[in-house]
Amino acid sequence: MSSSPRRRLLAYVAHRPAAGSWALLTPGLLWLAAFFAVPLVVLLGYSVMHRGTYWGVAPGFTLEHYRRFLDPLYVAIAWRTLWIALATTGLCLVLSYPVAYVIARAGRWRNILLFLVILPFWTSFLIRTYAIIVLLRGGGVVNSTLMGLGVTTAPLELLYTPGAVLAGLVYGYLPFMVLPIYASLERLDLDLVDAAEVLGARAFARFRRVILPLSLPGVAAGSLLVFIPSLGAFLTPDLLGGAKTMMLGNLVQNQFGPARNWPFGAAVSFALMGVVLVGLLAWLRVRDAEAAA
Repeated sequence: MSSSPRRRLLAYVAHRPAAGSWALLTPGLLWLAAFFAVPLVVLLGYSVMHRGTYWGVAPGFTLEHYRRFLDPLYVAIAWRTLWIALATTGLCLVLSYPVAYVIARAGRWRNILLFLVILPFWTSFLIRTYAIIVLLRGGGVVNSTLMGLGVTTAPLELLYTPGAVLAGLVYGYLPFMVLPIYASLERLDLDLVDAAEVLGARAFARFRRVILPLSLPGVAAGSLLVFIPSLGAFLTPDLLGGAKTMMLGNLVQNQFGPARNWPFGAAVSFALMGVVLVGLLAWLRVRDAEAAA
């Protein structure tokens, strides 16, 4: 074979995998463009247009809707959304870490325990939220038990409170924290823990210096998986919090629904997305700094 055809053949073989990779990516990219990028662009356009007379949008350009979001009323809703999302993430982390650790060390019981963790996903999220209502309502299981034990003489106001919303979010998103932490702990090299014990480290020191640092990727992944959907939650606050505990997700839903103010709803959506992106970029910077160190 002459040098020129051989060179062309080698060049074709070298470039063929790249072309094949792009061909495999094409369906996914088209799907993301059609159902993610294009709707985002449309929503961004809505956020800077005028409100329609009865519904929808009217032609024009304005930043009024973003300025309106700075009103103290909406700032208070944003603050409530942020602290509930942070509290949900923190509670899920505290409750999930011991569960994930036990599952990772459960031996032949591991698969059964994992099955129990993912079992709630077999039921509709709406049905699970209504189950929380059954537990917390005035004549529900919790109040009936407390009154039966003589702890209280009248039903407590547990439903339609921030605590009810927090309980519902923790219950709904707990598996999203357990599974990433379990994945990190399951790959943990036990020889490192044994070495720390041989060197005289006590149980808490072994956890703080060996186990926790090596499981931080799972903690970070689980925290993101819980924090981001908690920021945009609207079903749980609507059913468990009522009008008393409105979050940004409820505000967006109300603007696109009963209020029929699509531009303001779109502006709130982009403000919420901005909060999520800022938090994500901050976490990535911290992670890269730790990796460089």
